[in-house]
Amino acid sequence: MLALDHLIITAKDPEKAAKDFGEKHDVTVLEGGKHDNWGTYNYLAYFANDSYIEWIGIFDEDLAEASDNPLIMQTYDALSKGHEAFIQFAVRTEKMDDFIEHFQQTDVNYKGPFAGSRQRPDGSRLEWRMLFPEAARTTLPFILEWGKTKNVPQDKALLNNKRIEEVTLNMANKDLFHKIFILEASDDIIQLGNSRLKFIEDNQHRLGFSYQSY
Repeated sequence: MLALDHLIITAKDPEKAAKDFGEKHDVTVLEGGKHDNWGTYNYLAYFANDSYIEWIGIFDEDLAEASDNPLIMQTYDALSKGHEAFIQFAVRTEKMDDFIEHFQQTDVNYKGPFAGSRQRPDGSRLEWRMLFPEAARTTLPFILEWGKTKNVPQDKALLNNKRIEEVTLNMANKDLFHKIFILEASDDIIQLGNSRLKFIEDNQHRLGFSYQSY
């Protein structure tokens, strides 16, 4: 089953944005690291249901602008327009190649997989793959597969005693999610392995999320 991996929030100053969020919501945040090939960097908040929030910003605009990675392109576009917000999220799998085969068999357009990595502050390196299904006029979450090490806090004291409970999406995307991610909705809810997706009727709605304490 797919699981919620993380939420992505664009920020001109990820450190400040993360710390402001942490103070407001009583959430511990920490420095993530740099994506040297993409010109981006992040701050993080880890949650107890094996998910996290990422505040992503740009330290090298030339690198970010030149990237062909859809998430970096989306990040650059948002920040170049002054848009600091929750823009995207990732669902986690251990079987990315199965999704590639599924997309090919069902004529789903996609980009990737893209290899990613970053160095943690302690010098260790995280590695992952990202797969981006595509649909007209719709931004879909991407599929992420971690390498040997998953992105979890090395110090358990940094794990917040809260869970990301729900991600809300526009109702118009419900059938797409069934086709692309092979996920069934019941009463406009899709249950993931560690969270849920909720589809709502709202023409102005894009993305939202909620969390609660254990």
